[in-house]
Amino acid sequence: MKTIAIVITSLIAFSGIGHAADITAPVKEIMEATKSNWADNNSDWTDIFDASRLDHLYSRDFVAKYQAAAQFPAVDDDGISPFDYDVIVNGQDACPLEDLTMAAAPVVDGVAEVTVRFRKSACSDAPDAKDYTTVHFEVVEEGGKPVIDDIVTENIETQARDSLKATMALIAKGQ
Repeated sequence: MKTIAIVITSLIAFSGIGHAADITAPVKEIMEATKSNWADNNSDWTDIFDASRLDHLYSRDFVAKYQAAAQFPAVDDDGISPFDYDVIVNGQDACPLEDLTMAAAPVVDGVAEVTVRFRKSACSDAPDAKDYTTVHFEVVEEGGKPVIDDIVTENIETQARDSLKATMALIAKGQ
């Protein structure tokens, strides 16, 4: 069984923002759902953007951008998601996630970046099967609690960082 390794620096307090809060809490909830979604079990798919999660895990700005993008659903079974891929694994296919680690950087200008790394293709025979996927969660404080303000993936081919909020803004414009 793989365990989630957590780097302890800056995990407990939003220094300089307010009272003590576990800045990784919303990220942990999203990653547990994502791990479960790709696990070798027959559990139901967990929508990381369902109403209850939007209400308490994401910033108001993120939710507004998601709701605008949701007006343009991708082709999928339920017709409500603006995405036709898993935004965390950054693809439509993955294996059970392996070697997952999480580390929080110090707060800078009110934003703490929580970096998550994992292997999403370890069960594959592809040449890149052992490569790591890196996702950056930008966490801010709203209403006295930490919330996710953006999810940024690293594009391996272009070496660029792709903001989910920017992607949602494009979807909302019909692009």
